[in-house]
Amino acid sequence: MNIFLIAAGTLSAIAAILHFGCIYFGASWYRFFGAGEKMALLSEQGSIKPTLITSGVALVLVTWSMYAFSAAGVIFKLPLIRLALILITLIYFVRGIVGFFFVKSPMGRSPEFWVWSSIICLSFGIVHLVGLKQQWPSL
Repeated sequence: MNIFLIAAGTLSAIAAILHFGCIYFGASWYRFFGAGEKMALLSEQGSIKPTLITSGVALVLVTWSMYAFSAAGVIFKLPLIRLALILITLIYFVRGIVGFFFVKSPMGRSPEFWVWSSIICLSFGIVHLVGLKQQWPSL
């Protein structure tokens, strides 16, 4: 078992749980986690849009978690595991780097959201990369 891939899977799973928490707890959670006032207001108004968007993100994170756990040998072997983990790692890195360019963007999210989420994504990417590099020969 690969501790870095187990950590990577756990981190993605925690992120997914927090997204599901936003759906369940609503506007206050959207605001706290920096999703933007528009998402919070839509949630307060009972719109399904925040739920659909957030569910999509959470389901992607659950899938990514499963791929990390699969590569670590914790669960069954998933298809295209090498390609999937390369793409997951790349997406975390790209999202982390690109997010720094949105710090002054009027996208409805706070500068703090962009900085912190970028740091988090880069950290997740590093954990995935280390685990992937270690586990590569056995994938």
